[in-house]
Amino acid sequence: MSLRATLDFLLYQWLDAERLNQRPRYAEHSRETFDAVFETCARIAADKFAPFNRLVDTEEPRFDGEKVILPQATCEARRAYAESGMLSAAQDYDIGGMQLPFVVESAANTFFAKASISIGSNMLTSGNANLLMAHGSALQKQVFARNEFDGRFTGTMCLSEPQAGSSLSDVATRAVPDGADYESDPLGPRYRLTGNKMWISSGDHELSENIVHLVLAKIPDANGRLVPGVKGISLFIVPKKLVDVDGQLTGERNDVALAGLNHKLGWRGTTNTLLNFGEGRYPVRGAAGAIGYRVGNAGEGLRYMFHMMNEARIAIGMAATMLGFAGYEASLEYAKNRPQGRLLGEAGKNAAAPQVPIIGHADVRRMLLAQKAYAEGALALNLYAARLVDEQHSGEAAAAAEAGLLLELLTPIAKSWPSEWCLEANSLAIQVHGGYGYTRDFPVEQYWRDNRLNMIHEGTHGIQANDLLGRKVRMAGGRGLQLLTARIQATAERAGAHAPLAGYGQQLRQAWDAVLQATEQAWHWAGVTGDANRTLANAVPYMQAFGHVVLAWIWLDVACATLEQEGDARDVRAQGRLAAARFFFHYELPKIGAWLQVVQTGDTTCVDLIEEGF
Repeated sequence: MSLRATLDFLLYQWLDAERLNQRPRYAEHSRETFDAVFETCARIAADKFAPFNRLVDTEEPRFDGEKVILPQATCEARRAYAESGMLSAAQDYDIGGMQLPFVVESAANTFFAKASISIGSNMLTSGNANLLMAHGSALQKQVFARNEFDGRFTGTMCLSEPQAGSSLSDVATRAVPDGADYESDPLGPRYRLTGNKMWISSGDHELSENIVHLVLAKIPDANGRLVPGVKGISLFIVPKKLVDVDGQLTGERNDVALAGLNHKLGWRGTTNTLLNFGEGRYPVRGAAGAIGYRVGNAGEGLRYMFHMMNEARIAIGMAATMLGFAGYEASLEYAKNRPQGRLLGEAGKNAAAPQVPIIGHADVRRMLLAQKAYAEGALALNLYAARLVDEQHSGEAAAAAEAGLLLELLTPIAKSWPSEWCLEANSLAIQVHGGYGYTRDFPVEQYWRDNRLNMIHEGTHGIQANDLLGRKVRMAGGRGLQLLTARIQATAERAGAHAPLAGYGQQLRQAWDAVLQATEQAWHWAGVTGDANRTLANAVPYMQAFGHVVLAWIWLDVACATLEQEGDARDVRAQGRLAAARFFFHYELPKIGAWLQVVQTGDTTCVDLIEEGF
């Protein structure tokens, strides 16, 4: 099934996105305006992104000592994207936005992610600007966020450090007040920052007039010491080039220096950097340190940054999804056109008989259907998460609160499940191609390389698992888990009205009960041992099982919607969706038993082995 046809069904017939137009915020929209956005994005992606996906993979960013050089195609693609208005698609009309529902914006961005993920990674600019719109001052919004939405500036998030990685409590970048009048700067309390940041995507380039770095740093106490842990972390706007209160460049370069480019397995078209703040290469205004403007209150930087991180995690889930989708489409086309061998049985013994396309072979069909189940299921999951964002921001108070809790609970799954299983889809796409898939003559090897980052990107698999089991399932007294339980049970009951799906509804109930029992048992073991770390040792298999049941629920709900569309079950696209749902229940859902076994028994094999034993 084509991406556009899949989106149309999921948005309009499953999620009923048109109903959002009844709300005041979206009242000027219709399906026609949504479709026009999709057509524009599909055209730009086809013209400016897809033809250059291999080019940006082979012509990596390079530093000539003064600036980072990227292919001209990257510059033109970014310009076309900015001019389309997609950077501010969900923003208010009065700041130049389109006031699109977030679910529509997310769907529109799939065209770019599928065409070229490393050209199309504009998520950090939008996320940076969205954070400032939520937590910045009025002038910070005007000077920095508005110019990011307009495409003049781009944005980054600077969290990790060479010695800290994902351990943000160990951040060592320092921020000290810049003079006695530091609080009077109209752009925000002004500080001088010194330190190093690592793995900064789009950290240096010439694609825009300016780069707005959002930097986590610690403000020393009265004795000049950094406060241990995350409580002392604040958030700062550190522009590459200094600006005035009108957002115009002053001509002064800030003391932000490119220390090196990271050369990656995939996502090679996106610059990834090590940045030095305040090393003195670009001394500014006669003092040491990069100038930064504090966002909000001191000590609340990590809370503010999570606004951007959670948005980025959903975006990474969608990026992984579209790489899986691209690999599926490529391997499906190859399987339909590649003749090889003959079918098993009497006919296959006739060497003179013509070869058959490999899609005729059972194992190739298994691999194709697995890819379809992973990619289309992940797309449905991420659109569902995006729909919760709309409910959270435009629904009635009670519904908005429930949507917020559900979104918090599902965010680790929306990020982690696609990044694991759409990577597996890419591996299967290579397998379908056979030896050709392992060469650069076909795109599937690049899709796999690009996708391998996403289990690390924006919080590793282990971090997502610890977040899910250690915090999300227990937050608000388990209210999020209760809300998800109610929705899963409602889908199982809905499936009971359709004879072909009734058995799957019962299977879903049993699987979810097993997850709930494992959740309770996991924390029972923590109470028995007095050591929550031993429980969290099995957080990843717990998350794998949790995610698989969530995807089974998503697929069953999609299957119900398919059967409820008049005459739709006879359509070849409907048959494909129903087959993918059956595949997931027959081949995938049974896997949860092994994952939950180690959780329920409190297995500590991994933590008990002495270090020398490894």
